[in-house]
Amino acid sequence: MIWNREAECMTAEEMEELQLKRLQNVVKRVYENVPYYRQKLDNAGVTPEDIQTLKDIEKIPFTTKSDLRNVYPFGMFAVSTDEIVEVHTTSGTTGKPTVSGYTAKDLDLWGEVIARALSMAGATRTDIVQNCYGYGLFTGGLGVHHGGQKVGCTVIPISAGNTHRQIEVIQDFKSTILTCTPSYAMYISEVLEREGIPKEDIKLKAGVLGAEMWTEEMRDEIERKLNIDALNIYGLTEIIGPGVANECMEKNGLHIFEDHFYPEIINPNTLETLSDGEKGELVLTTLTREGMPVLRFRTRDITTLRKDECGCGRTHVKMDRITGRSDDMLKIRGVIVFPSQIERALLKIEGIHPQYQIIVSRPHQLDELEVQVEASPSLFSDKVKYVEDVKNKIEHHIHNEIGLRVNVSLVEPQSLPRSEGKAVRVIDKRGLDK
Repeated sequence: MIWNREAECMTAEEMEELQLKRLQNVVKRVYENVPYYRQKLDNAGVTPEDIQTLKDIEKIPFTTKSDLRNVYPFGMFAVSTDEIVEVHTTSGTTGKPTVSGYTAKDLDLWGEVIARALSMAGATRTDIVQNCYGYGLFTGGLGVHHGGQKVGCTVIPISAGNTHRQIEVIQDFKSTILTCTPSYAMYISEVLEREGIPKEDIKLKAGVLGAEMWTEEMRDEIERKLNIDALNIYGLTEIIGPGVANECMEKNGLHIFEDHFYPEIINPNTLETLSDGEKGELVLTTLTREGMPVLRFRTRDITTLRKDECGCGRTHVKMDRITGRSDDMLKIRGVIVFPSQIERALLKIEGIHPQYQIIVSRPHQLDELEVQVEASPSLFSDKVKYVEDVKNKIEHHIHNEIGLRVNVSLVEPQSLPRSEGKAVRVIDKRGLDK
């Protein structure tokens, strides 16, 4: 089902014409209404009149999280605060949070792009959406809520946590669409299995899962254990929240809603713009946001853009699954490692759960990488030699994936911490070690 056929299926020529018009408008608006942007553009020698083609976007300086923090809390707003009807922020775990402000029109836009995402999962007025994303300052919960109501779904605003209650609601309310992080969907499947509830006894048909990186192998596990189609949703607070892009049922990349969010790929080191098909850092510009437009925001997410045809009929550019972040990648003994590579290796092995934690340390001036992996109950009861064989197999798979030898520790089932939000996969102790 396509939510907005006119917007989601327009030709390349129509899209480029619309994007240029909207880009010119947004540059003019921020120049006139956001002093911080006006100064940045003046310093770069750029005026709104310089934007004559889409390629001219490359003249505009990048926006980073630091820029948004520099004008905390409301310095990026392009309207007066009395026009802002909703505010969200990032977690602020690494400093001041970044603030995102929404006008009434922005909330309508947000509902529109989430409606597109939910429609990709087959959502209609007859569906019941169990929304396990956190409500509050985090954008996930309310973003999905706005879109679900726009579609006409029954939205259950259950938020994150209390997994036994979640399962009770799934059963009693006969929820059909699950929205949460992939790691939490995996945990729900574990609890269902532990409580002996057959997956055939629940009515879930699709999951719209995001807010963290996950692999194709993780998708396979979730789909098998919950008997659903698991689709990837992408977004970030600085741009709008969830709803920047979503997978269709082809499950071959996420369609970026590029009539509202203009995407680029850059080399994170040289900052040069890359061509379609080249892997690099995703940069996004909001084309239609009213309250807080953002120009060329460096997401730090590593992906690829593709303009190939899609079987679903949508023509929007697709981005590949996020493989890592330019600021979160680990450099171990000179080798770049993404946590997703380790997850991919782990999920190829039977007898272990897709619950793991990566611990990086530097005990003797040399980086050490330990991967703690939960074993299944049956594996833990097996002979020591067999357990050791599995451990060696995991180390071999990871070595093949990342090119480094690591230490693997098999730990008891349910012993690693679970998260109801974003899973914490990496503990880097190198800054703590003496």
